[in-house]
Amino acid sequence: MYTTFRNTLLLVLLSFMLFSCMTNKSTVYINNPNFNHDFPISILDTIVEYKLQPRDILNVQIKTLDAASSDYFNLQSGSTFQQVSPAALYLGGYSISKEGRINLPEIGQVSVAGLTLSKAEEQIQKAVRRYLPNANVIVKMVSFKISVLGEVNAPGYYYVYNEQANLLEALALAGDMTLFGNRENITVLRQTQSGMKGMLLDLRNPNIFSSEYFQLLPNDVVYVQPRKERNQRDNLSTFNLLSIVFGAISSIVLLLNFTN
Repeated sequence: MYTTFRNTLLLVLLSFMLFSCMTNKSTVYINNPNFNHDFPISILDTIVEYKLQPRDILNVQIKTLDAASSDYFNLQSGSTFQQVSPAALYLGGYSISKEGRINLPEIGQVSVAGLTLSKAEEQIQKAVRRYLPNANVIVKMVSFKISVLGEVNAPGYYYVYNEQANLLEALALAGDMTLFGNRENITVLRQTQSGMKGMLLDLRNPNIFSSEYFQLLPNDVVYVQPRKERNQRDNLSTFNLLSIVFGAISSIVLLLNFTN
């Protein structure tokens, strides 16, 4: 009985020590001492315009004054914003070939790889206006996918229906970091033409906004490393289980000795 009480007390003390080590400083975001309640502080950020690459998927919608012409081109291509699931957008979109082109029905091939989304829209509009002089073209990227792994509440991959997304938005999509997420070491992996590159970011550092890796690009992978307290918690859980098992065995042994 004394042994069980001693193990329980030790477990409580270890739990208290584990969580007391996690200070507010280690869990706060953007630890900028210049922030105040009176006036905003300007923050310099870096905007990275993504340039389209082979295998990206585009949704192209053509609008004209003649509804029949618009419907014809959009139905031919399957470009309709009524389809909202990622799978439908993928199947109905235009995949950029390894040569960097998309093939529009009745229009032909248009080179878009290496262009920003706005420049690609201009390029496609020029091609369309050879057949429909008054046409306006809307181009959206439907393959903007990011993966968020590690110490977050909802790890997985997420589609971004916007032209830009940053690290904080990615963490929000994944339900924020867990208490054991290491805010000082967040890895962002990025596929480039020269291969995979990685960068460690510190969310407590106010200068994080100036990093080109703070602004995410399609197919980026965000990995939140665990704090050392995570391993301590896992070890504590194992200790808790062993304490229960040994406590039960001790109780059985005492009961058998008493009955004998």
